[in-house]
Amino acid sequence: MMTFEEVLPLLKAGKKVIREGWPGAELYVKLVEESTFDQEKLNPYFLINVEGEGYTMFTPTVCDLLAEDWVEVK
Repeated sequence: MMTFEEVLPLLKAGKKVIREGWPGAELYVKLVEESTFDQEKLNPYFLINVEGEGYTMFTPTVCDLLAEDWVEVK
């Protein structure tokens, strides 16, 4: 298991991560790189994939940032 600081380089490398402590249908968190939308710069952002719901925006909470139960999703 890892801290958020340890999984951040994995996210930047295109890997998927999740917290083992999440009991729900969360499948993984991923980073979407900088892109464009309507010819404007779109800054990088996190998405979370939730089973049966698809993707939604993800902003880590303080608890997520301090957690030590992050793992890479293979």
